[in-house]
Amino acid sequence: MAQRAGGPGRRRDDRGQRPPRRSADRDERGLRQELRGMHGSSYGRYKALTGQWAFEAFTLEVQRVQPDPYAPASRCEVRVPAEVAGFPRELWSTPVRARALAGFLVRAAHRVLRDSRLRVDAGHQEVLERSSCRIDGGDVVLRLGIDLPGRGRTIDGRQAEQALCEDLPDAVEDALRHVNTDARRVASFVDSVEDTDALRRMLPSRGLVAFVADGAILPRRSGVDDRPLTDAIPFSSPESLRVTVELPNRGEVTGMGLPEGITLIVGGGFHGKSTLLRALEFGIYDHVPGDGRELVVCRDDTVKVRAEDGRRVHRVDVSPFVSHLPTGADTADFSTDNASGSTSQAAAIVEAVEAGARTLLVDEDTAATNLMIRDARMQALVAKDAEPLTPFVDLIRPLHEQRGVSTVLVMGGSGDYMDVADQVLMMDAYRAFDVTARARELAAESTGRNPEADVFPPVRDRVPDPRSIPTDRPKVRARGTDALTLGESTVELRAVEQLVDPAQVTGIGLALVSCARSGLLDGSRTVAEVLDAFDEEAGRRGVFAVDDRYAGDFAVPRRFELAAALNRLRVLRVSGFAD
Repeated sequence: MAQRAGGPGRRRDDRGQRPPRRSADRDERGLRQELRGMHGSSYGRYKALTGQWAFEAFTLEVQRVQPDPYAPASRCEVRVPAEVAGFPRELWSTPVRARALAGFLVRAAHRVLRDSRLRVDAGHQEVLERSSCRIDGGDVVLRLGIDLPGRGRTIDGRQAEQALCEDLPDAVEDALRHVNTDARRVASFVDSVEDTDALRRMLPSRGLVAFVADGAILPRRSGVDDRPLTDAIPFSSPESLRVTVELPNRGEVTGMGLPEGITLIVGGGFHGKSTLLRALEFGIYDHVPGDGRELVVCRDDTVKVRAEDGRRVHRVDVSPFVSHLPTGADTADFSTDNASGSTSQAAAIVEAVEAGARTLLVDEDTAATNLMIRDARMQALVAKDAEPLTPFVDLIRPLHEQRGVSTVLVMGGSGDYMDVADQVLMMDAYRAFDVTARARELAAESTGRNPEADVFPPVRDRVPDPRSIPTDRPKVRARGTDALTLGESTVELRAVEQLVDPAQVTGIGLALVSCARSGLLDGSRTVAEVLDAFDEEAGRRGVFAVDDRYAGDFAVPRRFELAAALNRLRVLRVSGFAD
């Protein structure tokens, strides 16, 4: 085990304030004495630990102490000064590299503390901006949880001393100091994340919506194990779609570039169509080295949409898809507490475009069939004036040409989409082939189907009412990635398929509350304007844009998942539409 360093110095905190001077006994020795002295005392005496403790190499701040052994874990924060951490400036010189370095360090701390009472939120395969670890001017700041040990309702000071005065300093020394890390490995991790981010940023200028590198590993081990499948077939681009990109650290990389427009992914069942789409779905995130999808990227304005029976829809203009309803309800200002598959998917598409999406991902397996297609025979049997639904196949082209929104669509059951596709990709035994020319030959043979629309009108921008969001210390709790508890409401998020981590769900709840408290959501801004303002704050303040007081674990959410949660909030009220 590495020898512990000294000399933490006295630095400013995140709000530019110097921490208060510590009394002589608020150091490591004093903490040991405090814990030994409270051994066997009533559990509530742990409250005396609250505040800062100066160790040789870092400062420990006990932020929140649990009232009893059965309450949520206590929370603490460690700050290792830059001169002690010693990570070269080039590893954290940009926000992207700083996030990557934090992602490396939090995983290292998690490994070291695996068998201790201390818990660190390290995440999984995605490198997110997390509250659990950040780089602040070279300082390393780590947030942890600890179930303070007790015997019944009395304090076990010996085990607490082991955790806070032995395990924690060892973890700081072994995981958070550059001198004790594998310099090549940490640099490779940071460089890999920077390359992925750079690749994603260059897609718009190349006229691409996505890129899949040659050699990428797309299949996962299982539905509950997101690591790469062993012995999977590496991806190889069709020659007609192969492009070469120049990345900051890897240099030249080749792979498949999917152009803007309409991309149709076809093929037999179990041949890899949905696997490819799933990889693209998570191409909005940077992945850890060795994941196999490090260079599988989508533009950051990409949203997966699907049908969602039973969801609430509030004041959404679904008229491009639904012309009228037997009830006489206004489809340009449509609300329901129990949407059907078709109306829920129509609302999801409109809401995504309203939030700023410029690329949609759709899989026929999770789509509403009657919203996707109406073939020639059905058109002949059911006249258009008796059918309120306009199928997506007739709106997908005007959605691109008039609204600038591209679509990548998995389709194995309807050849009518060949009529509107710009490129058609076939997956055969997990290998990709460009079959656009053959698809166009088939599309030239008329099926007798008549297009039912040629216009996708502008989306009506809604103005949410800030009173929809509870702000008086509401309960915020993630139930995995499936649901968010916000105050007295439960927000169902199971159909928001690009969520990958419960920390994002917590971040969504906190961000919604912060937007209402701070006035970003003020009753005059549209949904898009609220999201723009939040993005600006997140770019400037990082995790503190989400919440600057919450001591628990969360990740900064994307604007699209934030909007999805807002739209699924059953107490949401929309006061009107923008002029």
